[in-house]
Amino acid sequence: MSTLESVRGRAAALAALITVGAVCAGDAVARSFPFGPRTRSVNDLGNQFVPFHAHLWDLLHGRADGGVLLNWQSGYGTSFLPDLGTYLTSPFSILVGLFPRDEIDLAVYVVTLLKMATAAAAMTWLLFALHKGGRWWMAAVLGASYALCGWSVVEASYNPMWMDGLVAFPLLCLVGEWARTARRPVLGPLVVTVAWVANFYTAYMATIGAALVLAVRLLLSDADARERIRALLRAVRSVLLGIALATPVLIPVFLGSKHAYPGWTKQFAPAGWGDVFARTLPATYSFFTPAVFLGSGALLLACALAFNSAVPRRERLLWSGLAAATLVSLQWAPTHLVWHVFATPNGSPYRQTFVFAGILVMAAWICLSQDWPGRRALLGGGAVVALAALGASTSELVTAWTFPLFAAGIAAVLGGLLLARRGKYVVVAALLLCGALVGQAAATTAYADRQRLGRLDDYPAWGEQHSERAAAVAGADGWPDYRTDVGRDQITGNDPVLMGGQGGSYYSSHTPDVFTRTLAALGAGWTSNGRSVQSLDNPVTDAIFSVGARVRTLPGQRPRAIRAERTPPLVTVRTAEPQGRYGWNPFRNQELLLGSPVYGAPVDGACPVGSEVFLWAPNYTGKARLGDAQWVTLRGGQPKRRAALTSLGVVNSPGAQVSYSKGTPRTTLGCLDRTKLGAAVAELTSTGAVSMRVTDSGVHAELPPGTRGTAVLAAPRIAGWSCNGRPAGSYLGLVAVPLTEGSTTVDCSFRPPGLKAGAVAGSAGLLALIALGVLPGFRTRMRSRSSGAATDTGTGTGTDTDTGADGARTGTDVVNSPHQQAH
Repeated sequence: MSTLESVRGRAAALAALITVGAVCAGDAVARSFPFGPRTRSVNDLGNQFVPFHAHLWDLLHGRADGGVLLNWQSGYGTSFLPDLGTYLTSPFSILVGLFPRDEIDLAVYVVTLLKMATAAAAMTWLLFALHKGGRWWMAAVLGASYALCGWSVVEASYNPMWMDGLVAFPLLCLVGEWARTARRPVLGPLVVTVAWVANFYTAYMATIGAALVLAVRLLLSDADARERIRALLRAVRSVLLGIALATPVLIPVFLGSKHAYPGWTKQFAPAGWGDVFARTLPATYSFFTPAVFLGSGALLLACALAFNSAVPRRERLLWSGLAAATLVSLQWAPTHLVWHVFATPNGSPYRQTFVFAGILVMAAWICLSQDWPGRRALLGGGAVVALAALGASTSELVTAWTFPLFAAGIAAVLGGLLLARRGKYVVVAALLLCGALVGQAAATTAYADRQRLGRLDDYPAWGEQHSERAAAVAGADGWPDYRTDVGRDQITGNDPVLMGGQGGSYYSSHTPDVFTRTLAALGAGWTSNGRSVQSLDNPVTDAIFSVGARVRTLPGQRPRAIRAERTPPLVTVRTAEPQGRYGWNPFRNQELLLGSPVYGAPVDGACPVGSEVFLWAPNYTGKARLGDAQWVTLRGGQPKRRAALTSLGVVNSPGAQVSYSKGTPRTTLGCLDRTKLGAAVAELTSTGAVSMRVTDSGVHAELPPGTRGTAVLAAPRIAGWSCNGRPAGSYLGLVAVPLTEGSTTVDCSFRPPGLKAGAVAGSAGLLALIALGVLPGFRTRMRSRSSGAATDTGTGTGTDTDTGADGARTGTDVVNSPHQQAH
């Protein structure tokens, strides 16, 4: 190993250690999991990422119902490849399989830490590629500053898939460096592939950032215009090849989003500049402003670059200009749309902030590239930082800890830089600079931990209640003869993959439009504007979807599974076409799909004795009860929330009325006749499948001899289903197969839309990459043979020039720092 590689490795390891130490210290101060009783599972972390990683654990251990293509556990059967490509295809994700199943929260936490540590190491490695000058420990501090930026510890920490973008940005910048110097033509596209497969959304942003960095590097190079263009073309080739290799995942993810139920949208509104400046400081929090915090050291050095005469003027202007232009692009609507794939995101509108943080860190390193900054540079940089702090003083985001932490950090950084410049007390200087970063980052992490709990929905880490429900589900599980639902009393929006069973609840960016609309027509509730569909606790829909067991949790009691007396199989038969389409009334819609009338209308506001009363009040938020029974809570208010069709109990006395805790909402009551429902279930069971085999990507069923009509699979008719060799039909939103005379076999398979096209594009990309790796060696052998033939015939002498794969001169940059060899 060369001296440079040894230094790089040492610096990268230190950067990773600083990062992990700062984050753990902050979480410990906040008493956040795993260092205290406070949960860290807020918002999508607890609602999506932990449950989906639990499902990945089950897949890795062969315990999941379904496979990579089809998830039988969520949403009564949904496409899994889009979810896999969005949440779980990071190389780090498979590490959760090394942990116990009931430590899934710890597993996700460790994976998140590893991503941050890797980002710190990758940025540190990149800094040496940009310029080999500077002390190795200072590169580590700056690399850690990038990984500990406000975007990372405040926002991405509970969106772990975003952390893959944090890793991708410095790696893609390295790909740009390899393209510039005509090196690693095969490794470059592979790095792009991994980045885009891990998380295409942040990889897209990281690619834009890497392109901007490459543009600056090319403008600063001594190469002529032709060489710059060739370098740019090599970079484009690497990106296109890498994306082509990723298309087997990317295209299904894209089409999964296209077929998803539309979420809410909003117009971009730039944040006030006072708030923007405030977010550069420690211990601030806001969801709709850019989390630019880097630590005082990186911020001061980045601002000092423009005033550092030791750095060539052209280099100062280009790097400072890039940083300024990137900052402005965060605030300007047209460039905001470019950063976010031309659509304002539903949540934070500053998801590209990590790229800006990385550019600032690079600018800070360039400031150190020739020598430690002098007094003029520090005064100029300090003035810029002071102006930013002055602007921040008008922001309500500033807390009581912000300016004391900021002042202490600036003092420690200035002291460390002055000591380092004089070449004295280097260890003390390193401790000051490192300590300033760790202190500010830990405080910012702790502050964010506390703020998130007060502002966002939170979910408990795996505990006794999870274990009890999982045990109840496992004890009643009868898949595929019938489904087992983990229960309407949800812990998360993805309880089925977290605790087992094959329920109807499902929350994803890819929640299918047809699933949401079908379940909504039947009376299901939702949150997240229809993207998080809740399980329906209703005997009619249980019969329709072959739910034979359901977990219920009563106050003060352990969860227990309730078995249905009789459950139709997954594949049933309808002998006639549906008599109409879905309307506004969920009771009529359920009867339409069931094929039998089972509800009666209340007379004078009351249902008959012995019937079960169901309340439909999708926009009501409050409590309701039947007679003097227990109160039932409803949480409605469309479009954000929708209250589910809810049972109020069985009528035990004539004239029992429904009362409400507040107001008199617009409601509809349905009186369920259990006798009629039992007859309908018996009819569906008698004409349903007599044998059935369910696989990871389909269903094969045998029907009774002489069956006629339409076979209906109790799964939403999402795009990708085909049955008996043809695209599947739809029976009121469910998978349907028209039966021909004499046909008693139903063979349905599922292939996510775009998988075939992605496989073709990926294969083409792989062939191109193989050719790219093989051709240089082939050309070299051909040149050697030609040279040998020319020598044998005496037609010429001489030697070939060593060229790279694209004919460019190869080699490594020379050390151009006066103090590199010593440090």
